[in-house]
Amino acid sequence: MSVSIEPVYSNITNVRSSRIRLGISSCLLGQKVRFDGNHKQDSYLSETLGMYFEWVPVCPEVAIGLGVPRPPIRLVGSPESPRAIGVKDGSLDVTDKLATYGRRQARQLVDLSGYVFKGNSPSCGIERVKIYQRTGIPAKNGRGIYAEAFLAVRPWLPAEEEDRLGDPRLRENFIERVFAYRRWQDLVASGLTASRLVDFHTRHKLALMAHDVESYRALGRLVARAGSRTPNELRHDYISRFMTAMKRLATPARHANVMMHLMGYLKKELDAIDKAELLELIHAYRQGVLPLASPLTLLKHHFRRYPDPYIARQTYLHPDPREWLLRTGG
Repeated sequence: MSVSIEPVYSNITNVRSSRIRLGISSCLLGQKVRFDGNHKQDSYLSETLGMYFEWVPVCPEVAIGLGVPRPPIRLVGSPESPRAIGVKDGSLDVTDKLATYGRRQARQLVDLSGYVFKGNSPSCGIERVKIYQRTGIPAKNGRGIYAEAFLAVRPWLPAEEEDRLGDPRLRENFIERVFAYRRWQDLVASGLTASRLVDFHTRHKLALMAHDVESYRALGRLVARAGSRTPNELRHDYISRFMTAMKRLATPARHANVMMHLMGYLKKELDAIDKAELLELIHAYRQGVLPLASPLTLLKHHFRRYPDPYIARQTYLHPDPREWLLRTGG
């Protein structure tokens, strides 16, 4: 099914407030909206991330009128196009209502910079949701009807399930994508031009290299042609490729390569002892002995002593302070 994404962009007018808004399944904030009248509160989301983000809670099943408590539903049918059917009452089919609501929410909540969905939910799960079939053995490759419809309209919106955020690498990746996407929203809201797109790409050079060097190069070729295409033609292509690249998990090896690249800007300033210390921290991180924050903090220290205007604008080393705190724990 083809879904137009243009209305999402045309409605962006006020995303540059200091508070970053994220969508979330209501039950994860402790709201008793589940089919059995309970909740699935996640303290990391409500307490830790809640200090930095403004949550926009949504329960699609309640929103379409199923009520609390309510008959449970599940995905049934083919993996390609499952239906949301009542577990006990097979005549209950809320597929179309959930899909319609998902598309409507995606177009209304245009200022969201990310979304945390409830995992394993027939409405909100985004990975490995069970799809029941006549064989009796459920396939675990489904996606909730609401989440599928929402993300079809907003395909590059950073999205995760709450359980997956327990993995430190997935959590760091999600947070990084949220802040990167927010910067993109600010860019679009301020008026996208070819020169501003080049600036955005330049600021994210090192971050992209840590995720996917080939994608960085491909995006560079796209940006190089910015003058020959209108900003509207470029933006969908660029942000789609950009967010796809950022979703690829950065590895210790790629991080180490980026930090070695950063060292090149300090080769004339650092003495042999400083260079040896920095190399030792980078290698220790690559080997899993130290966290990423250790060599990055030392690099930030050296660039404070020896400022470089190009490096000062790189989001890799100088992200939003909130992003730095969330990704490094301090």
